[in-house]
Amino acid sequence: MPDIPQPLRTATPQPLHTVTADTLVTVDFSPRSGDRRPGPYRRLFTIPGTRAFTAGNLIARLPMGMFSVSAVVMIAGTRGSYALAGAVTATGLAATAVVAPWVARLIDRHGQARIAVPATLLAVLGSLALLLCVHYDAPDWTLFAAYAATATTPNIGGMSRARWAHLLRGDAEALHTANSFEQAADELCFMLGPVLAALLCGSLFPEAGTLAGAVLLLTGMLLFTAQRSTQPPVGPLRKTRSPLRSPGIPRLLTAFLATGAVFGSMEVVTIAFADAQGSRTAAGVLLGLQAAASGAAGLLFGTLRPTGPAERRLPWCMAAMASLMALPLLAANLTPSLVALAAALLLAGMATAPTMVTAMTLLQHRTPADRLNEGMTLAVTALLGGIACGSAVGGWAVEQLSVTAGYGVPVAAATLALAVSLGSFGGPNRLTDSRASSRTTH
Repeated sequence: MPDIPQPLRTATPQPLHTVTADTLVTVDFSPRSGDRRPGPYRRLFTIPGTRAFTAGNLIARLPMGMFSVSAVVMIAGTRGSYALAGAVTATGLAATAVVAPWVARLIDRHGQARIAVPATLLAVLGSLALLLCVHYDAPDWTLFAAYAATATTPNIGGMSRARWAHLLRGDAEALHTANSFEQAADELCFMLGPVLAALLCGSLFPEAGTLAGAVLLLTGMLLFTAQRSTQPPVGPLRKTRSPLRSPGIPRLLTAFLATGAVFGSMEVVTIAFADAQGSRTAAGVLLGLQAAASGAAGLLFGTLRPTGPAERRLPWCMAAMASLMALPLLAANLTPSLVALAAALLLAGMATAPTMVTAMTLLQHRTPADRLNEGMTLAVTALLGGIACGSAVGGWAVEQLSVTAGYGVPVAAATLALAVSLGSFGGPNRLTDSRASSRTTH
């Protein structure tokens, strides 16, 4: 098959050529007479098929912020044990760490629609089985088995980013905007998901959150995978090396692990701080403000033109995150005011999305093209592992030291992430090499 020209950035807006699984799609971004050039996000969604797969992506992604909260509320509310609820969700997290990269590898090898749909069906059956086991008072061990089955849930965020990487390959600026949008979508879903889950479980019945999450996941995944024209093509099977053996990936996954510890510890300590002030319900508002600030910063970050390679920008982003994470620690030590803590969390959240966008961009550059979804799933797995570790350490700090001292844990974790990012990521940059090859060819 002959090489297809890649898009080249020039001073004058030119048509963007994107390759789909079957056809060559040309989208003219040149401004019409009297019109201004469309903004970066509007440009993304002028590409045919992107609006449809994004709609499915958002519907399927919302349950990611619902399932764990729904499971805890459902199990604790019916069995009267938060310890059992926590153990069940922890088991699901451990199963996900093992199964998710394997599912992602199958998706890269056989295509998104072919693997994601049956994997989602199995995960939905696991959620329904958990619901029935809780409702009919089945033995405790059945809860662990049912929730472990949900580990086959595909990484919808990774699949969406893989589609953007395919459609926008060679256009680093547009890919930066797409990654920023995806990170903002993550923040939005993890902000709204727990609220929706708590509302459904509290106002309807304990199983309502899990049931709604399963329906949304299946509906969104079917809509997403139905968009075949934007799906990355599946090439011939090649013995490419695992993303874990790609230059810089182990170091980058360690940075993701430390960043996840920032998120996990911040959540636990903030809940404890609000509880100590006699307002546990305020914790949701506080964490929601942090997520909202992160999402807004991510969208703004996407409108900026990135300067320099991602490996050079990442330490600066990590340094900003480590610095701003000190603000909640300072606010908690100076005053017990929830308003002061809210302002500190709002500012701290502004560094989160830019850091994650830059780290994901670097991951895309370092991961073999035919194993991109696997690489991004490994990043999500590292984040989840970090969240679990951060939650445990944050809880220990609150109980053994003090609530205010607990805010030192996310600061320490962010500092560790900064230290890891300061090292060299080494090796070739896949995107840069691709663009250089394209220029040489043409």
